Amino acid sequence: MINRAFNRIHYIVWSVLLYSCAQSPYATTNKLYKQQTKAFAKTLRQQPAPVYMDSVPAVTWWAGTTNFSMRKPNYVIIHHTAQNSCDQTLQTFTMPRTQVSAHYVICKDGVVHQMLNDYLRAWHGGIAKWGNLTDVNSSSIGIELDNNGYEPFSPPQIRSLLVLLDTLKHRYAIPAANFIGHGDIAPGRKVDPNAYFPWQQLAEKGFGLWYADTTTVMVPEPFNALQALRIVGYNVKADSSAAIAAFKRHFVPADSTTGTLLSDGEKKILFSVMEQSQ
Repeated sequence: MINRAFNRIHYIVWSVLLYSCAQSPYATTNKLYKQQTKAFAKTLRQQPAPVYMDSVPAVTWWAGTTNFSMRKPNYVIIHHTAQNSCDQTLQTFTMPRTQVSAHYVICKDGVVHQMLNDYLRAWHGGIAKWGNLTDVNSSSIGIELDNNGYEPFSPPQIRSLLVLLDTLKHRYAIPAANFIGHGDIAPGRKVDPNAYFPWQQLAEKGFGLWYADTTTVMVPEPFNALQALRIVGYNVKADSSAAIAAFKRHFVPADSTTGTLLSDGEKKILFSVMEQSQ
């Protein structure tokens, strides 16, 4: 028994030593990451400077509140990489000139790379809007799935995604409706994750909205589809046709390439999703 315990401890120590000695292929960019976070930490440690106003007595002391916390993410935005491999994406996200990044990258084999602390702001959403939210990057976590945009997602990849989403949902109390896709927040500009993405499977686990049997759903007449899309969160003001296409790609992927008109069945789906969004 003692020998077994000793062997186990020896194995753990040896594993830790091997891990700590392993040279990361991104050692250079990891060093830059540490430098940037150290600079941010220095900014946070600075004492707020007095605010001077004309004709108002100057305050010569500082009252630091005790009631504050870290900003926390409230949305998860799912992407596909539109590249050919996980390695290619990791390289893209570590090149300053690309100006793009994400918090997590999930490879086809299910390996998860966390590239950024959840509390830091990644550059993954770009010009986007969801409901009244216009700065999506400041309140979201970006997850990239290794996928070129024209292929199904692998089972190991989706399994890892579900575990990660469950972790994030419970860690930050993210509402089910706030798990959305890049194409949802940037219709007409982005289409990821593509029509192969299993949104229904995610929704059944509590990540994102879906609809139940719509056979008995009664859509009120007249029905304003654009207003319903706006209530769900889509930006219909910039390009209503793109918003309809984005909705269909998410909720009716089999019909996502057949134009921007909504059939009676699709109106029922939209009405059902809208009811859950309110």
